[in-house]
This record gives sequence, C-alpha cells and structure tokens, in this order.
Amino acid sequence: MELFFIRHGEGEHTLNLPSSLHKRNPPLTKKGMDQAKKLKDRFPLSTQDIVFISPLVRTMQTAMLWADGVDCRKIVTPYVSPRMFPLLSNKQTLPCDVMMEKENILHAFPSFELDDNPPVALWKEGFNTATERDFTRYAEEFLANCSRLKKEKIYIVSHDGTITSYRQLITGRQLSRDDFPKETGWFRINC
Repeated sequence: MELFFIRHGEGEHTLNLPSSLHKRNPPLTKKGMDQAKKLKDRFPLSTQDIVFISPLVRTMQTAMLWADGVDCRKIVTPYVSPRMFPLLSNKQTLPCDVMMEKENILHAFPSFELDDNPPVALWKEGFNTATERDFTRYAEEFLANCSRLKKEKIYIVSHDGTITSYRQLITGRQLSRDDFPKETGWFRINC
C-alpha cells in the first residue's frame, strides 16, 4: 500500500506570525486555494480513490478544491489531525489547530464523511500534544485501518508536524523540522 501524505495549502495562520497562530481554525488564503487546485494535475483523483482529511478548515478546503468534480471518498478523521513536532512538554494546542466539531464539518462540507473508527477522546482532543506513546498507538490504529481497505494507494491531507511524525514512525528515521513539507508538498511512503 502506498500512502501519499499531502500538506494543506497556505493558510491564513501563516501570514502574520506569531499573532496569526491565534486565529481559530483559519481558512486557506487565495494562494492556498490556487495551490490546492494544482493538486489535480499532480494527483488526478478517480471515483475509486480515498482521501483522508484532518478536521480543520484549511485541510478540508484543500481536499474539496483538489477533489472538485470527482466523486471519490473524502473521509475526515482525527487520526491525521495537527501534531506538534517535535513534541514540547507543557504546551497547549494553539487556536489555529483546534479541530472542528463533527456537526460543523458535516454542515460545511456535506460531501465529506466522518471516520467512525477513532475513539471519542481523539475526536475531542486530537493528538497535537499527546505523548509519543499515545501518538504511536493512534497512528498504528490508523495504518491498520488503512491496510484493511485493501487499496493500492491512499491519500492523506494533513499538517507538516503530523506528516513528519508519521514519516518518522513508518520509516524509523529520525527527522526534524527541516524535513517538513512545504504547502501542498507531499511524501509517498510504502507500508
């Protein structure tokens, strides 16, 4: 199985650092929307494809613009929600990384479905500040769920820290913030 981890397009939370990080669940910028639309050329989707998406506006907008006109499965899941990397002790989730509530997701993105596999606690808190042990447990659950789908490739729209955490777990290589993907940057990992 090939996993394609794709970072969301440019979000408003990156425009006026550090104060913009305190904007709750910011959307994509115009540039971010253009970046998301260009994913159609790099990764043309079909009705057979599955896209897992982090439950934040910027990731869901990226997936919506990329998949526009294609009736593929678009599944929102906290298994790919924001992840602090590297994990810093005594840190809290910033407003820009607070997940949307399920009801709001379905209202704003009616063509998306919600993943019913994650535990309720993960839907409430995500794993932004979870211990490495808890992240590993959740990540392994997600990877096992993906494997059960019996797909050759699965797409995942997520965040730089989350993608890097998954890459580190899957490859066993020590990574740093220098390994973060750029906006709509991607990594393919064989599992």
